[in-house]
Amino acid sequence: MKFPDLTGPTGRIGTLLFAALAIALVTGSEALAHGVTEGDKGYIQEITGIHLLPFLYLGAKHMVTGYDHILFLFGVVFFLYRLKYIGIYVSLFAIGHSTTMLAGVFFDIGLNAYLIDAVIGLSVVYKALDNLGAFQRWFGVQPSTKAATLVFGLFHGFGLSTKLIDYDIAPDGLLPNLLAFNVGVEAGQFLALAAILIAMGFWRRTASFARHVYAANVILMAAGFILMGYQLTGYIVA
Repeated sequence: MKFPDLTGPTGRIGTLLFAALAIALVTGSEALAHGVTEGDKGYIQEITGIHLLPFLYLGAKHMVTGYDHILFLFGVVFFLYRLKYIGIYVSLFAIGHSTTMLAGVFFDIGLNAYLIDAVIGLSVVYKALDNLGAFQRWFGVQPSTKAATLVFGLFHGFGLSTKLIDYDIAPDGLLPNLLAFNVGVEAGQFLALAAILIAMGFWRRTASFARHVYAANVILMAAGFILMGYQLTGYIVA
């Protein structure tokens, strides 16, 4: 594949998108809290007992507004065309995400939120490099994309569990509420994935898709580096 010149029109578009994303990430500190707003935090802290529908809603809201998860999913499905393979990879991500989110909160496995979120940013960088064939060119081997999707899914789940632990969810009804939250997360993931696939379907039918593959993944990688830098800066400052 002949990669486009990043100084041309594609490069200028990428630069504008990169700048817009950088501004959004630097100024949107609330959004970087894994989609759990102060209002949701207060609600979680105040309620006790089983509240399935509210937790289902909060889980769906988290995934739909969790751009770090969406960026990773975008990278995962970028070159997947058949629904069979999309289902396999998304299921691996969901298994990893669900396992550590549930186990992390239920067993109170506390991890540093900044470092976990930095790893989530790394997952976006990794997937962009994988899409560009970088590992095969650099090391002469292709790492297992399925294993990477599962492993990074585990970190994405810990990213959410670290936030939920800080909010002191009442032990009364904890497991049913967590299960409802996880169902909401998966429902939100389905909606986000459907939107991505619809947009990708239209884009793949245009001549611009082949021309912009490189630039799109460079922008994806840049977004991952911004996420990593933001979280590592927060870790150092904190």
